[in-house]
Amino acid sequence: MEIFGIVAFAAALLVSVVAHEGGHFVTARHYGMKASKFFVGFGPTIWSRQRGETEYGVKLIPAGGFVKIEGMTPLEEIEPADEPRAFYNAHARARLVVMSAGSFVHFVIALVLIYGVLVTIGTTKISESKIGSTSCVAATASCTGPGPAAAAGLRPGDRVISFDNTAVRTWADFTRRVRAHGPGPATLVVRRDGKDLTLTPNLVEVRRNRVTGGSGNDPVGALGVRPGLDAVHYNPAEAVPRTFSVIGSGFTGMYDTLTHRIGDLGKIFSNNRDPEGFISVVGAARIGGDVVSAPDSSRVDRVGQFLILVAAINLAVGIFNLLPLLPLDGGHIAVLGFEQARHGLRRLRGYRGPVKKVDFAKLLPATYATVFVLLGFSLLLLSADIVNPIRLNQ
Repeated sequence: MEIFGIVAFAAALLVSVVAHEGGHFVTARHYGMKASKFFVGFGPTIWSRQRGETEYGVKLIPAGGFVKIEGMTPLEEIEPADEPRAFYNAHARARLVVMSAGSFVHFVIALVLIYGVLVTIGTTKISESKIGSTSCVAATASCTGPGPAAAAGLRPGDRVISFDNTAVRTWADFTRRVRAHGPGPATLVVRRDGKDLTLTPNLVEVRRNRVTGGSGNDPVGALGVRPGLDAVHYNPAEAVPRTFSVIGSGFTGMYDTLTHRIGDLGKIFSNNRDPEGFISVVGAARIGGDVVSAPDSSRVDRVGQFLILVAAINLAVGIFNLLPLLPLDGGHIAVLGFEQARHGLRRLRGYRGPVKKVDFAKLLPATYATVFVLLGFSLLLLSADIVNPIRLNQ
């Protein structure tokens, strides 16, 4: 099942990348640019066919795809007959649309998948009352045995009703009361199969922060439980704002990763690798396999989680591709923006001539440096995902 998940994820990613290139292709053709090639894969050509002015084909290595738009930069040599249709000779708006189309397709894929999952399958959230699992409690560095919760008969799926005769409204409230109780017997009422049961767990003492429950030196009570997940379903209207909320969190998450987690690169080969940090395509595919083969979820839940993962990868690729770095699409958009801003300033000074193009020859060193850094970064993540992978099912 895990292999199936990996293959399914790879296929979904390949479709997304080809759709990305399709966005460039369709918009380029719309604006009259010449797109001479549209290939799936890289390397030696397996099959190709010429239709009109475009050669369509499949190459040996199914690792993406590409569209050849004539005249992407003034440095490119093209046939004189193609000069009027070259990319660099198109209007600024046309070039902006063409270069943005790839990422736009990724965003549409993410939006459709997220909305579809919310409406048809639903999603999950951390429960405010449901027990997800029980565990031993570490008074020191390690622990053994069932832990106070399991020893008292608490089971995953039970819902906490009250603790020490006080109703529990939220999980944060529950854990705060457990910490404040300290060691010793406590009265815990849970609902199981529609019936209320009273249990008497014997809490143990640990050292934690009394307010947050995080690392600290306060002597507090501990029960040994983790919250479960509750299903959340949305109607078509409710799913709209939730979809955009998820999309927005993807943008903020990407920003957080690029700004605050860059220092975690030094930990990707260690035992405390950040599970929400940087990951390669291989690592993402492996997580896709884990999602599909998860033993503690239903088939429908696994499908929903898999589609959300595919949506998240599309969102991340779309955002990353807009970074203002050549040769990424965002780099071309940044050059276009600089070109137009410079032209606007010249017009304010009385200039009435044509837009002066940016000299791409001067940008080649920066482009090569970006390619070198991105290649090294990709190989680093790939190595980490091979020797020290992030796994969901441990």
